Amino acid sequence: MATAIKVPATADGVDRLMLDLGRAARSAAAELALAPRTVKDKALIEAARALRESVPAILSANETDLAAARAAGRNGAYLDRLMLNPARIEGIAKGLEAVAALDDPVGDTIARWTRPNGLVISRVRVPLGVVGIIYESRPNVTADAGALTLKSGNAAILRGGSDSHASSVAILACLERGLAAAGLPEASIQLVPTTDREAVGAMLRGLDGTIDVIVPRGGKSLVERVQNEARVPVFAHLEGICHTYVDAAADLEMARRIVVNAKMRRTGVCGATECLLVDANARQDLMGPLVTALLDAGCEVRGDEAARKADPRVRAASPDDYGHEFLDAVIAVKSVDGVEGAIRHIARYGSQHTDAIVTGDQASADKFLQRVDSAIVLHNASTQFADGGEFGMGAEIGIATGKMHARGPVGVEQLTTFKYVVRGDGQVRPG
Repeated sequence: MATAIKVPATADGVDRLMLDLGRAARSAAAELALAPRTVKDKALIEAARALRESVPAILSANETDLAAARAAGRNGAYLDRLMLNPARIEGIAKGLEAVAALDDPVGDTIARWTRPNGLVISRVRVPLGVVGIIYESRPNVTADAGALTLKSGNAAILRGGSDSHASSVAILACLERGLAAAGLPEASIQLVPTTDREAVGAMLRGLDGTIDVIVPRGGKSLVERVQNEARVPVFAHLEGICHTYVDAAADLEMARRIVVNAKMRRTGVCGATECLLVDANARQDLMGPLVTALLDAGCEVRGDEAARKADPRVRAASPDDYGHEFLDAVIAVKSVDGVEGAIRHIARYGSQHTDAIVTGDQASADKFLQRVDSAIVLHNASTQFADGGEFGMGAEIGIATGKMHARGPVGVEQLTTFKYVVRGDGQVRPG
């Protein structure tokens, strides 16, 4: 079982530890690639059972992390991302069961065709191999990442943040119980047992070829380091600078519900709206009710002249407020020249994560959905739906904003690649 351990106080000591994890993961991956669905599902279901039986132990570990975070002066949004309670633990357990209920992607035939010479060619899904996940303060990622990699036949090396280490260790113990019950190798899901930052560097160097892909899940500085230093492929994930644009043709009551939910449901998640754009051409007064609803919900609003006129409590926005990921009860607000203005603003300030339009005009909605180049675009819905579980994927490792291999929520299907299986009956290629 993973616990925080001391390693030799040298880079070589950490490297040796990490190389051992990599070799164990590679061995486990070979077994997982052949594991039948029933075995993988049993591991997930038993892990969910273990989570429910271990609530007191998990909460105790989480309180250790929370106490340290409070002592370090972490803000409320950070503490919310870190905090577990019985309801959230139950949600994690249900997430494991939801992943177990998903179709197994491994071995799925994506396409099949026959060549004129009689060769039958199939494109078949296979696991990626060993997935390294580097994340920060969300202990639920330990379960989500472990479940998704297991279901997709991959081994996982998890490097959680030091602030959530005790919580992650407690959750991993439940995953290990599930693996043992199903007869799968314990190294199928490994948590890096040291908080030494050099462990991240070792993972980014690929652990002597044992890591096939890195998935970062965290703030801008973490993601930038991963993208700059990684010597293995990365599922790109930039900041969640999400926008909600309210069009002149929007239903005001719908817009108010969506905007408040998009910002305030959970302010510290990557799908939280960070900028509200309001159509300056609205015949009705949209800006005032929307800004007032946010302020009354406890949100600090930083806006342009139109927003400040709408409510005297609005603070003047600085240029840096647009294109900023607050991850807190703070939002930037700006009046724009219709859907075209919204599209231009998002192209300049967005991060290609998640953006939404609220409108009753289908033509405006279609234009927005077609032209906003983000991983997720929504019409008349909250940006907080940017979540693999809400997409029916059971869970997610993160939202990929790049355009290679995976984009949007990274679930079991995105954690596979494919190979070509060619069947013949004696064909040779003519000279």
